[in-house]
Amino acid sequence: MNSSQPIEIEYPQPRVHDDSFFSILKRSPVYSTFGEAQAIESASTSDKITYTYNTPHFSENEENETPTHGQLTPINPFLPDRPREIVGDRFIPNRKSSRLSLALSCAHELESLIEVPKKANDATCEESGINVAGVYSAQVLGINSSATRKASNVYKNCNLFQYRESLLKNELDFNSSRRSATVFEADDFCQLNQKKTRKIPKVPYKVLDAPALQDDFYLNLIDWSSQNILAVGLSSCVYLWSAVSSKVTKLCDLGNNDTVTSVAWAPRGSFLSVGTNSGEVQIWDAVKLKKIRVLNGHGARVGTLAWNSAILASGSRDKSILYRDVRTMQNFTSKLSGHKQEVCGLKWSFDEQQLCSGGNDNKILIWSLQSSHPLLRFSNHTAAVKAIAWSPHQHGLLASGGGTADRTIRFWNTLLNQQVDCIDTGSQVCNLMFSRNVNELVSTHGYSLNQIIVWKYPSLERIVNLTGHTYRVLYLAMSPDGQTIVTGAGDETLRFWNVFPVQRNGVDDIDYESKLIPSRMDIR
Repeated sequence: MNSSQPIEIEYPQPRVHDDSFFSILKRSPVYSTFGEAQAIESASTSDKITYTYNTPHFSENEENETPTHGQLTPINPFLPDRPREIVGDRFIPNRKSSRLSLALSCAHELESLIEVPKKANDATCEESGINVAGVYSAQVLGINSSATRKASNVYKNCNLFQYRESLLKNELDFNSSRRSATVFEADDFCQLNQKKTRKIPKVPYKVLDAPALQDDFYLNLIDWSSQNILAVGLSSCVYLWSAVSSKVTKLCDLGNNDTVTSVAWAPRGSFLSVGTNSGEVQIWDAVKLKKIRVLNGHGARVGTLAWNSAILASGSRDKSILYRDVRTMQNFTSKLSGHKQEVCGLKWSFDEQQLCSGGNDNKILIWSLQSSHPLLRFSNHTAAVKAIAWSPHQHGLLASGGGTADRTIRFWNTLLNQQVDCIDTGSQVCNLMFSRNVNELVSTHGYSLNQIIVWKYPSLERIVNLTGHTYRVLYLAMSPDGQTIVTGAGDETLRFWNVFPVQRNGVDDIDYESKLIPSRMDIR
């Protein structure tokens, strides 16, 4: 539609047509706004009076020319010299005066030009002398408020959504002073709001006496169940300690002719496997305090046990590893031979597909559940390998620790069959365990420091060193919530440490497991 053409607007004809009506109509605010109004009474046969509004006219060459006001003048459609115009139902403005390009270019103008009205809460900040906006700009964004105000006085044509690789000079000054003119220093104010760093207590919150706890590097005598029950092998007996009620229950006594060499809970925490010095593996019901089965097959002491759902793997001094399916009547379903000396460490991967074994022959072997031959073999350690741990955060990541002559913790990628990292701890590595809540691991040590170290992975930064045991820290177990560890040593004490934080999702659930930790039932 041409902007110079008039637009007709039809109004119903008033019932009274006298001079007083038109005199009132001339003084109407609508007419005084758009210009002088003139009303002409239509013929008697006409039912409507038609008013024509002349839209503003702009020059094509002068975009900023001030438009002339439109004039609203009535016309008679029946006059011969004025043809009847098409009646329009709405007004379509001419947007030449809007200057949208200029308006959009100001979208990126600095916010300092806009004065935000103060809220009621701002008064409290002003009374205390704290300029929160200034502190945030200086500490977090690194903006110098004085430089920003100077730059805001100059108009900059910044196109909307335009990418700028570098900010304009003097707009952001990251090298300027970061001190804010407040009652106290802005740095101190920000430190109050910073996230608190985790502090690990360097003293145990509980110490239990464990008389007759053997000082033997090749044994595994403590384990913590998913039902929050700690099993401890003391000489020929196995005791159960409830972390909820602190009640101690005697589970079994092997007599004077035998001793306990290893204990391991089934995944659901109802059944406990006990390895003996005679080579037997006993299955006990911890609820009924009753022995269920006795599994034979080894010719020497059973120093390590590891559960995989209903499959129990046992490692012995006779250099062999036996797979035992507790759902069958057989003593064992498969026998693995690969180590040349005593098997002192066994751990299943969290996907339950691979078994890692460490031996006194300084070797690490990776086994498959379906094969009796090792898949991988690592021989970088120079001492016995008892400490073994799979990472619950990265598939195929394995950590292993060597004995007194080795003193290193090595990390392996079992998917690529290569060593990832290595760190010298300075002392015998007795146990390793990854945290399920954070990507950290804990190691216990023997000769000569007898300490407990929490490491951050993959940086291998020492977070804390815990001391207190006077003998080698040979035994390690973790609570089902992943926050507490218990350590045992030849000083016949069990010490409980709060080491790891709560789960990342903030839910305190003892059944929480990592993405790589399976949730299968042990016995069906």
